Amino acid sequence: MHECKSGDTLVAKGDKFSLNQCPKGNLEIEEMQQIPYASTVGSLMYAQVCTRPDIAYIVGVLSRYLSNPGMDHWKAAKRVMRYLKRTRGYMLTYRRSDQLEITGFFDSDFAGCQDSLKSTSGYIFILAGGAVSWRSVKQTLIASSTMAAEFVTCYEASNHGI
Repeated sequence: MHECKSGDTLVAKGDKFSLNQCPKGNLEIEEMQQIPYASTVGSLMYAQVCTRPDIAYIVGVLSRYLSNPGMDHWKAAKRVMRYLKRTRGYMLTYRRSDQLEITGFFDSDFAGCQDSLKSTSGYIFILAGGAVSWRSVKQTLIASSTMAAEFVTCYEASNHGI
C-alpha cells in the first residue's frame, strides 16, 4: 500500500458489512488466507487506540470479521489505509488553557449491524482542544428504537466521563 493513491473517505456511502460477504467455498477461503487481513486490522486497531479516533468506527466494524473475512472486508480495510495515507499529517493537538474543561460527545446508529440488528455506540471526550478518550463499540443488547439506542450510548458515555 506504499504506492497506493490517497483516499478521501473511510467508508463509502451505503457500504454495509455482513456475514453474507464472508467466503463460503473452499476456493474463496483459500484465496482469503493469502491476504494479511488480521494483521492489517490489528495495525489499524493500534493506530485507532493510540492516536486516530476518526477511524474507530470502521476499525470496530472490520474487526467483527477477523475469523472469516471476505473480499469486501479486505477492500474496506484497504480504503482505510488509503485514507490514512491522505491524512498522515493529522495529529492530536492540545492548546494551553486556563480553564480545563472536559467536553463529551456521543452518538449511535440504530440497528447498524446487519447480522445481529444491534446498534453501535460512539463517544469522544475532549480536553484542551484535543481528544483524550474515545470509543466505538457494538451495543450488547438490541435496542427497540433509535431513542433507546441513543439512551444506551448516553449512559455508557456518562459512566465513562464520570
